[in-house]
Amino acid sequence: MDAKQTILSGKAVLGIEFGSTRIKAVLIDEENKPIAQGSHTWENQLVDGLWTYSTEAIWYGLQDCYADLRNNVLKQYEVEIETLGAIGFSAMMHGYMPFKGNDILVPFRTWRNTNTG
Repeated sequence: MDAKQTILSGKAVLGIEFGSTRIKAVLIDEENKPIAQGSHTWENQLVDGLWTYSTEAIWYGLQDCYADLRNNVLKQYEVEIETLGAIGFSAMMHGYMPFKGNDILVPFRTWRNTNTG
């Protein structure tokens, strides 16, 4: 199956990574080969002595990254993404976002923080 058919059949898999300088999206086929990508550049902010990304920046960055991916798919394959086989998320190695249900418990912490208490 070619990339266009993989997208049309809803079998493409989306991976999103919240990196320290970019949010990246990659669409892969059933053989784990990349078929499209998108990104959003961002920068963490020093707030109350801690390096973080605001909730608004997280949501905006995710939406912008996915929009970039969708535009690239449309340009390259002349199709829209309507259904996905799966979605996976990952984040920078030294960052974290603790949740309780839908509520974030503390702001996104990043690799730049040196506190351990």
